[in-house]
Amino acid sequence: MRLLLDTCTFLWLATDDPQLTETARDCCRDPRNNVYLSALSGWEIAIKYRLGRLQLPERPDRYVASRRKWLQLESLPFNENSAAHDALLPAHHNDPFDRGLVSQAILNGLTIITPDVQIARYPAPVLW
Repeated sequence: MRLLLDTCTFLWLATDDPQLTETARDCCRDPRNNVYLSALSGWEIAIKYRLGRLQLPERPDRYVASRRKWLQLESLPFNENSAAHDALLPAHHNDPFDRGLVSQAILNGLTIITPDVQIARYPAPVLW
């Protein structure tokens, strides 16, 4: 499977948080799966850190890179096609980061690993 992590999923996976379901954890750790972390998630983490809404043990640039490498996640750039695809999505979700992830999933044939029920309303496969 080709999987795209929601930002919260990445953060929970990085800390082995109990909020992460066993199914999600197992899929992320299965070596047969390609698991991606979007550049959007790195940006969202940096913004929340700067605003004081997210505590991390180190600066976000170091944290995201080191945890992505440790978890053996592939980086997924956010490109012009994904940005423009937002205009084609119904208004189920107001969060631009989540809408960007949905666009990336649709355009790249990825399943999003997320607990977000609003994301599940879009035509992208969701696993949780």
